[in-house]
Amino acid sequence: MNKIFADNILQGKVAFVTGGATGITGGVARAFARAGARLAITSRKEDNLIAQKQFIEEAGGECFAVAADVRDYAAVEKAIAETAAHYGRIDIVVNGAAGNFLCKANELSANGFGTVVDIDTKGTFNVCRAAFDELKKSRGQILNISATLHYLATPMQIHVSAAKAGVDAITRNLSVEWGRYGIRVNGIAPGPIEDTEGMKRLLMPELRDKLTKRIPLQRFGKIEDIENAALFLASDAAAYINGVTLVVDGGQWLLGTSLG
Repeated sequence: MNKIFADNILQGKVAFVTGGATGITGGVARAFARAGARLAITSRKEDNLIAQKQFIEEAGGECFAVAADVRDYAAVEKAIAETAAHYGRIDIVVNGAAGNFLCKANELSANGFGTVVDIDTKGTFNVCRAAFDELKKSRGQILNISATLHYLATPMQIHVSAAKAGVDAITRNLSVEWGRYGIRVNGIAPGPIEDTEGMKRLLMPELRDKLTKRIPLQRFGKIEDIENAALFLASDAAAYINGVTLVVDGGQWLLGTSLG
């Protein structure tokens, strides 16, 4: 159990987490539950949702699971409504649903490009828009999971680079537009994180040592590193932080995000 933060730092809060069954945002969901939040998690894969719900509840947390595809606004709207009906409120939204694969730009299909943009960028907007009324009532907050790939240029990642640039734009714009309602909107941009599907899929084993040497802290991140960033931004300690995308990458992007 993470003991950097008090166990009740999010007590009484309700968090709606997309992509909340596995990976980085699965870890964030579990961390929020340990911190006292009541969870609502959504994903397209019901078996993953069931497993995560069971894990959280067996650890003493409270979890409501609802299957939804973030690309489908009607499905997102329904998931938000069901969560609000179940808990009576929504205080925190975490947008973590994402898609990615390696592909050269000249070999990437329009459908492949569009699919990633639809999940990451359109999906983030869909959830934010659908949750607005509930967040306005609770003076809540949004955390958008982004990346650093688009800060410079990353070969074979044009689709996700464009998608995450859009996510960062959503974070900045909504922080300005919705700040008047007491809604804070921030982001987290993870670097290379151990034991995630993304790293297993995207990093060739023979490049691991080379990439590690290009991280100033000389190690890959852990899901716990992202959990800590999310807990901080979701807590009252970050009450005056708005419109920021917090980079959690050990300083990697400053040396270039591409292995080149």
